[in-house]
Amino acid sequence: MNLSNQYRSRIYAIGTILLWSSAFVFTKIALEYFSPSSIGVLRYICASLFFIILVINKRIGLPTLKDIPFILVSGAMGFTLYMTFFNIGSGTLSPATASIIIATAPIITAVFSTLFFKEKIVTLGWVAIAIEFCGILVLTLWDGVFTINIGILWLLGSAICISAYNLMQRHLNKKYSALQATSYSIFAGTLLLLINLPHAAIQMAAAPLRQWLVILFLGVFPGGIAYLWWSNALSTAEKTSDVTNFMFVTPFLATLLGFLLIGEIPSLSTIVGGVIILAGLFLFQRVKSDSGTKIESA
Repeated sequence: MNLSNQYRSRIYAIGTILLWSSAFVFTKIALEYFSPSSIGVLRYICASLFFIILVINKRIGLPTLKDIPFILVSGAMGFTLYMTFFNIGSGTLSPATASIIIATAPIITAVFSTLFFKEKIVTLGWVAIAIEFCGILVLTLWDGVFTINIGILWLLGSAICISAYNLMQRHLNKKYSALQATSYSIFAGTLLLLINLPHAAIQMAAAPLRQWLVILFLGVFPGGIAYLWWSNALSTAEKTSDVTNFMFVTPFLATLLGFLLIGEIPSLSTIVGGVIILAGLFLFQRVKSDSGTKIESA
C-alpha cells in the first residue's frame, strides 16, 4: 500500500468518526420529539436525497442484477437494522455510553475479517486492540458494577450490524466505486425503512424548526457524507482493521461533543478510559507503520 492511499484512508476515517460521534448527541436531541422509527426513516430519506444528487451528477449507473440481493442485505445491515437498533438503544442511554457500546464494532469486525476474509494481524496488533478494549471496560466498570439493560443489548445488536456492513462494503468495493457501493446500500436501506414513513410524516408535519434541522443534519452529515467517506476509507485501506480501529476513538469524541452541545459533564472514568483507548489506537497504527505494507502474523 503506498503512502498516498494510507494517508487518504486515515483522513477519510478520521472525518467519518468525527461526524459519527456527533450522531450520538444529535440523535439524543431528536429523541426528545421523534420516535426511534421516525428518526431512522427521516434521516435516511435525507441521506438518500443527498446521494441522488451525487448519483445524477456522476452518472454512476445501476448495479448488476446478481448483486442486488447482496446490496439489499448490505443496506439492511448498515442502515435499516443498524439504525433501528441504534435509535431504540439511544433512547435509554447517554451519548457517551451508547458510543462506548458501538466502539466494540472494531473487535467484532476484526473477528469477522479473520473468519471470512482470512485477514491477519500481528500479535502486537491484537495487543493494541486488547488495550483499547480495556479502555472500554474502564468506562463501563469504573463504579464496580456493569448493569446490563435493554438499551445496551440494542446497541450491541447495532455494533454487530455495522461490523457486517463494513465487511460487505469491503466486498462491494472490489467491483464498484465507493460512491456506487454506498449509494446502492443507502437506497436499499432506506427502501426497507419506508414502512415507518406514515407515522414519521405525522410527527414531521408538527415538528418545530429545530427538530427539522436536527434530522437534516443527521441525514446529510453522519448519514450521507460520513458513509461516503467511510466507503472511501475502506476502499483505499489495505486491511479492514486499519480503518475500523479508528472507531475506538468514538466514545471520547462523543463524550466531548455531549459536553459542548448538551452540557453532559464527562466523568473521570471517561477521561481515563479515553486516554487508554487513544493509547491503544496509537500502538495499532505504529505497529502498522513499522511492519510495512501488511500487518500479518506468520
